[in-house]
Amino acid sequence: MNRGTWISFVFAFAFLVQCLSASPGDRDPIYRNCVSQCETEGITGDMTIPHCKNETIKDGAWYTKEPLYEQWRQLNCKVDCRYHCMMQREEERRLQGLDPVKYHGKWPFLRVFVFQEPLSAALSALNLLMHFIGWLSYFKLVHYKLPLRPQTKRPYYEYTGLWHIYGLLSINAWFWSTIFHTRDIDLTEKLDYSSAVALLGYALILSLLRTFNVKIESARVMFSAPILAFVTTHILYLNFYDFDYGWNMKVCLLMVAIQLITWLVWGGLTRHPARFKLWTVVIGGALASLLEIFDFPPYEGYADAHALWHASTIPLTYLWWSFIKDDAKFRTSDLVKKAK
Repeated sequence: MNRGTWISFVFAFAFLVQCLSASPGDRDPIYRNCVSQCETEGITGDMTIPHCKNETIKDGAWYTKEPLYEQWRQLNCKVDCRYHCMMQREEERRLQGLDPVKYHGKWPFLRVFVFQEPLSAALSALNLLMHFIGWLSYFKLVHYKLPLRPQTKRPYYEYTGLWHIYGLLSINAWFWSTIFHTRDIDLTEKLDYSSAVALLGYALILSLLRTFNVKIESARVMFSAPILAFVTTHILYLNFYDFDYGWNMKVCLLMVAIQLITWLVWGGLTRHPARFKLWTVVIGGALASLLEIFDFPPYEGYADAHALWHASTIPLTYLWWSFIKDDAKFRTSDLVKKAK
């Protein structure tokens, strides 16, 4: 159990990279002055930011505010000023023989067109694709390849609908991860974090329902309601009260640790036919999460440890959906035998 707990806590770091809040770069007074001047004058060094202007967005009733396209222009001004000031400051640090530092929780990446973190954005999109392919193959398996109940024409597998919801939440989470790594603004950050928390909360519910073999709807509601209430409250807290990175890290860590320990122990106790795939996903994720613990600046401005973690989750996603399909086959075969 101690070893499983250790693995779970290490693996949890893979889901918590966005919770890091230490940012020495954005506390640098030279960087802060550069950003302030850029947003006010639209000039940083020898570069002019064309969509910056002096006016600020006014508070008050909606009809007194500037048009949305003007607000979006000022938002782009803020993002571009941060980027160019960051790159100028990093060049100064490089000439002084200093190592790169993080700004607003992220390493200084080289942009490609509108992509602020091009490699992470591309790998997030690939993870999205892997989840879509996995969910689609699972859908075809349970609805068209495996036997259906003769009376209702529905799948024998009792967790069919729950895994469908999991697939859609996974696709949603990786979609907003892709958007967030493409354009990091307050809105995309909140959508990315909220989607990740929702996925972790639902994955926790699903792990408990499957491992404890909860089939009765009323019992499922009893299992799910407290967790759903907590996760919903947590998301509302982050979005509308206090975007607390530290608190969010603790919440996510707790949810991930519980479900991973649950899967590890359940796979061993039940001697599940696909338990080795399950363990490979968990242990593989634990090893991959070492990239997050031993973080390093982006190589050539593009590939940092987090991007490599995104790359490692692609084959793990394939194995995870393979385990889910094997579980559906195993349960269906067992139920069909009992029905005869």
